[in-house]
Amino acid sequence: MTRTPQDALHTAAYVTLAGADWLASASASPRGVQALWAGDPTAAVTLPCGTAFDVISMDALFGRRVVGRLWTDGPGTGPVAARGGRVMLFATPGTAQRLPALLGWEEWGATAPPLLCYGRGDAVTVPPLFPPDPDQPEAAPLEHEGRETGAPETGARETTPVPSPRWLVAPDVRKPWLPGPEVLLWACVRAARAAGGDLVGTAVTSTPAVFPG
Repeated sequence: MTRTPQDALHTAAYVTLAGADWLASASASPRGVQALWAGDPTAAVTLPCGTAFDVISMDALFGRRVVGRLWTDGPGTGPVAARGGRVMLFATPGTAQRLPALLGWEEWGATAPPLLCYGRGDAVTVPPLFPPDPDQPEAAPLEHEGRETGAPETGARETTPVPSPRWLVAPDVRKPWLPGPEVLLWACVRAARAAGGDLVGTAVTSTPAVFPG
């Protein structure tokens, strides 16, 4: 049965070997990440942003609206993941620095939930290659994530339990297309305007101290 982009937002996807190579390329030790996944493809790893990708994290409801807008009226998305109450869009390096400035020129203000922008100097936990057992209970959320200090670049597993991250649109090639700041600006502004009063407004930040679980 053919699956539409909208279906992908409700189904955990699987990462291909080529997609795993791309993710591992973000690390200072790609072979270490690949070796970890070879031993345990259900392991979530922490990778630095700013080289292979940046990550724009959004409230789950707003994030799905942005992804839907990108698929319906735009060019589509690169890889997209979900963790806890957030949707994580993988974007071109430099987007985390540029997007907040672009949004500042738009009628953004009190029209959308916060965007957390992870770029150079930040690190994020990416979902495993394969989704975890759905019957396995999720653990308590991680309190702090974002700044790269203290976060392993080599793909070492986290020692603090976190809710299981999942792929919504998994990477499947070695060089996936990624949206840039202008594409995400277009999608965020239109999703916010379409939602109107359904969204709660707060600030946009490029240097978050806390990654909500």
